[in-house]
Amino acid sequence: MPPFCHIRKLEEGRMHKHLTWTDRLKIEKGLKEGLKPCAIADRLHVHNTTIYRELKRGRYTHLNSDLTTEERYSPEIAQQRYEENLKAKGGELKIGNDYELSAFIEKKIGEEGYSPAAVVGEIKRLGLTFKTEISEKTIYNYIDKGIFYGISRESLPEHGERKRKYDKVERKKAARAPQGESIEERPQEINDRQTFGHWEGDCVCGKKRTKETLLVLSERLTRNEIIIKMPDQTAASVVAALNKLERRFGKKFSQIFKSITFDNGSEFMDCAGIEKSVYGKDRKRTKVYYCHPYSAYERGTNENINKMIRRFLPKGTDFRKVTVAYIQRVETWINNYPREILGFETSGSLFERYVAEAA
Repeated sequence: MPPFCHIRKLEEGRMHKHLTWTDRLKIEKGLKEGLKPCAIADRLHVHNTTIYRELKRGRYTHLNSDLTTEERYSPEIAQQRYEENLKAKGGELKIGNDYELSAFIEKKIGEEGYSPAAVVGEIKRLGLTFKTEISEKTIYNYIDKGIFYGISRESLPEHGERKRKYDKVERKKAARAPQGESIEERPQEINDRQTFGHWEGDCVCGKKRTKETLLVLSERLTRNEIIIKMPDQTAASVVAALNKLERRFGKKFSQIFKSITFDNGSEFMDCAGIEKSVYGKDRKRTKVYYCHPYSAYERGTNENINKMIRRFLPKGTDFRKVTVAYIQRVETWINNYPREILGFETSGSLFERYVAEAA
């Protein structure tokens, strides 16, 4: 499923709903009226992919009177397959006849891009109750058995693969001396994520031979993400983006952005411009630290969230064709995603809490 489907779901704000027998009859009626799947989805207030999966579930080959054949949808076949799907592959399935829980899992993973861990965390966070309690491991097992219609390991963000052991590369000498302090000078409380307001920064590049890029900032404690579209990957654009961000947060900026850690890219070399406040010539708005060369692991939060961004804006994306509104929706999705490392709270809710407490 294309990543933009996840965004559309969020944008429309549609409530979770599993298809009933009545819904299937409405789908059949809509098809007879000549409606497209998107229009049927609008009518039932469900996501487009729910309808596409349902049409596949109820598909059969119809023999016409002139002996030609055509693909049609049968609500009877769809209902039968839906009910049998949970029973056929293991009569003692824990999920049993809990169709509502099954539909919730299909929706979260298949339509909104959640991982099994995030699904379990979302159930706990929202206090949802179903007939059955289910664990992350059980969801993985059911996916492998094909219990959930239209969901496979390929549907998962990381395909369920374990991360490889990371071998740190030998440090190389920088091509240029950083204009600010090295990460070695960064206080231990920042390294240990003990305090709020310390960020990691990077640029996400677009299609080759195009200038537009994204400045991405990740707060280390809450994992909150800010994504800003820039006209090019230059030091001047980075400073301009931070100027705009400072005006957005106003006097609270220096408390929310106490420090930012960048790599040694040329676009981050204007240390003085990055640190200088727009509200006073001699006033500093933040403190900049620089990583060692070829040491992306020193910005681990940034790197991990960049992978989430690439789910929606894969490598080779022409950012000239990507609107600011779409980028904002990607940012919102990331910040509303329940994170296991945060006890399945969302980074956005934690960030707002700390911002409210900022002096």
